[in-house]
Amino acid sequence: MAEAKPPPEGQPARSRLARHPLVWIAAIALAPIIASYTVYYLFPRAPSANYGTLLPTAPIAGIEGTRDDGSPFRLDELRGRWVLVALGDEGCERGCEGLLYATRQARTMQGKEQDRIARVFLRAGEPTPSPALLAQHPGLIVARVATGVAAKFPGGARALYLVDPLGNFVLSYPANPDIKGIAKDLSRLLKASQIG
Repeated sequence: MAEAKPPPEGQPARSRLARHPLVWIAAIALAPIIASYTVYYLFPRAPSANYGTLLPTAPIAGIEGTRDDGSPFRLDELRGRWVLVALGDEGCERGCEGLLYATRQARTMQGKEQDRIARVFLRAGEPTPSPALLAQHPGLIVARVATGVAAKFPGGARALYLVDPLGNFVLSYPANPDIKGIAKDLSRLLKASQIG
């Protein structure tokens, strides 16, 4: 009967080498998962994805005034559209230029969707904006309202608000807003919304 031969000397080393590719494949497969968990837990993102300040859902009602041509204005008439409402007081001729410019540019940046957005400038008291300023903003609805109307808005005068097609407050912006920030917010909302 023949005796069993002992295994060749190099064989245990070869089996160790054969296992290494499996370890490397497992490490490569697990690396993205470990990296994603690390980034998620160690570098959290800011909870807010929008530029504007999110407002509690509340209907905006009773906003009435007079247009430049003397006809009555009611904000409710614009239901069914997204509305950028800029507020201004008597002394904001210079400061409101930037606010109105921001609304115009943010709306224009929506391309073919811009018709879903109306722009309104509510002015408390006298006088009305200059013709030169109004000429720069075709399609802008300007209405003179009572001084107390600003109190119906969360941030008061000299601010910008976005109202949804159902007539609810959605977002508020500072008096000197970032145009790209407003445009991104509008773009997201128009994409997600089936109304307005």
